[in-house]
Amino acid sequence: MEKLDRLLGRLDYTIVQGKTDLNITSLAYDSRKVTEGCLFVCIKGAVSDGHAYAADAAGKGAAALLVQEDVTVPDSVTIIKVPDTRYALALASAAWFGHPAKRLKTIGVTGTKGKTTTTYMVKSILEQAGYRVGLIGTIEAIIGSQSIPAGNTTPESYVVQEYFHQMAEAGCQCVVMEVSSQGLKMHRTAGFTFDIGIFTNLEPDHIGPNEHASFEEYLACKAMLFSQCKIGIVNRDDSHWEQVTEGHTCEIETFGFSPEADLRAKNLHLVQKPGYLGVSYTAEGLVGMEVEIDVPGKFSVYNSLTAIAICRHFQVTEENIRQALKAAKVKGRIEMVPVSDEFTLMIDYAHNAMSLESLLKTLKEYEPKRLVCLFGCGGNRSKLRRYEMGEVSGRLADLTVITSDNPRFEEPQAIIDDIKEGMAKTDGQYVEITDRKEAIKYVISHGQPGDVIVLAGKGHEDYQEIKGKKYPMDERVLIQEVLRELAQEK
Repeated sequence: MEKLDRLLGRLDYTIVQGKTDLNITSLAYDSRKVTEGCLFVCIKGAVSDGHAYAADAAGKGAAALLVQEDVTVPDSVTIIKVPDTRYALALASAAWFGHPAKRLKTIGVTGTKGKTTTTYMVKSILEQAGYRVGLIGTIEAIIGSQSIPAGNTTPESYVVQEYFHQMAEAGCQCVVMEVSSQGLKMHRTAGFTFDIGIFTNLEPDHIGPNEHASFEEYLACKAMLFSQCKIGIVNRDDSHWEQVTEGHTCEIETFGFSPEADLRAKNLHLVQKPGYLGVSYTAEGLVGMEVEIDVPGKFSVYNSLTAIAICRHFQVTEENIRQALKAAKVKGRIEMVPVSDEFTLMIDYAHNAMSLESLLKTLKEYEPKRLVCLFGCGGNRSKLRRYEMGEVSGRLADLTVITSDNPRFEEPQAIIDDIKEGMAKTDGQYVEITDRKEAIKYVISHGQPGDVIVLAGKGHEDYQEIKGKKYPMDERVLIQEVLRELAQEK
């Protein structure tokens, strides 16, 4: 129970009808969750508009409505009008849960790539140093021992505040979260100030219907984080870093390979052993230490530098950082799966041309005997993605195995045929095996000494979506099944 005027305390609003000296029993922004005595916030979404459900919410007993457009409901229901109900929901949610961000050190990571890996690295380092850490991201939210699968990279503001409250109650001292451009645009992280905000990098992405109108808008949304944090940490090697921090209200620190960065990586070395690809470097500037991580590639250096730049603001030792970076693993992000002493097998979430190209170029730097790429594409999604991924894999992999991903309501063979159109623009060799388990069996049974084999596209997902239903399918489980079958066949 909370007073309505307290929930509205930090908002500019107009009372259209009724009074604010009301007891509110709950906060709802989905009309299906309206209960007697609640405050219903009318949100304009991509699919539906909460204002259309105002009368329905009033009929279910909502005590008050928060609106940005005119609605008609009985005089007994209070109507509060604000310029933007999404922003209002964020501030009302923070008040509803007692401003839980004040009880936590909050860390927000934005950027096109690297958000997920960076958040897990930060969590690993801080836990190594004895902190209790919550996490909110693309894969899951972690509160104590509880893991909640994610719907969006950055959940709705009410859920963010609910998670913060649960984390504080569970004894967490800090929370690290992914902050998407959509999350910033839709005010999902409004209502509190991040202690630390991070910018990893920026590439054209998420531009189109229901996302961002242009690259300029995408950049502007990312930049919002630096008006909402106390310390901003940015990748100085990214060509957009100055635009992203323009008009910032925080202290700024930089990291990267640039000699002008505050935290710098030098002496980069690729580390390669059977079944293992990694990288080592020297960190200079704000810290001075040798670093080795069990994840290949230059972008892994950026991810770990970001994590070090964040964690130096906490009570952590160099040994904490070293041990944690060696142990930090992210499900489905260049996840090594030991299957042979002769070749390397990994699972990765790369599911568009940009991420697949970045991954394959990284792996080619290790000069494998063959680079083998297994992937499919999702159904009821852009055909352009299929052509582009086929072309990327045909150009960079020595062998491509085209298989099924989430066909949804399309026929898997039709999707494979589209991928082959992209492959046809290259000289790349390929085989097509529709059944994903059979495709995995093929690459393992045909693995050669020195090969690097990547299963791309599914990553952390543990299902396959076919004709509206999700069926259990975890590539880690499939790999173990394949290994048992191959052992029996010998």
